[in-house]
Amino acid sequence: MKKIQFETKALNDQALVYAANELRVNKDFIELNVIEEKKSLLGLNKTYIVEARVDFDIIDDGIEYLKNMFKNMNIETVIEAKRIDERHVLFSVESKDNPILIGKNGKTLDAIQIILKNYINLYIEDYHVILLDIGGYREQRKKQLEILATKTAMEVIKSKTPTRLGKMNSYERRIIHTKLSDWRDVSTKSEGEEPTRYVVITPRVK
Repeated sequence: MKKIQFETKALNDQALVYAANELRVNKDFIELNVIEEKKSLLGLNKTYIVEARVDFDIIDDGIEYLKNMFKNMNIETVIEAKRIDERHVLFSVESKDNPILIGKNGKTLDAIQIILKNYINLYIEDYHVILLDIGGYREQRKKQLEILATKTAMEVIKSKTPTRLGKMNSYERRIIHTKLSDWRDVSTKSEGEEPTRYVVITPRVK
């Protein structure tokens, strides 16, 4: 987690505000620990060497952030989160308003994921991949893309002609690349510029 050291005359709200400004986070997530207490020669004054550390839990505080976001939208939700591995965290949301939160082609879902990711990255030092799924949309989309990848790869092998898929975000392109990574007869690559990057499936030259 992010942390800094500084010297202060008092362990008060002013010290918290200073640390929060330096770390660029909300002061509610700052924890102060005294490393050293320094006294003047006459012992009349003293200062503190303090370590300010960001006390933030990706899962618990991430869920709380989403809860407040949806509460402000007057949408009731059930939210869970889990670590997929050391650097991947998945937040899952269920609501009777799933279609609204997902949006056309998942655009609202993608926007909420970006907001959540940016919020969490304010508080953590190590890079994490933050994923958000609503109503199982991403899981269903993953299955559809894997079917598309398999079907297109077979057509490319038969025709020996490269095929370009439609524009996809980085998450969707990764699904295609992963699905076909073990295929010996085709290779994949991403081309184009964001937000219109796409995957090209090409026959391997033997």
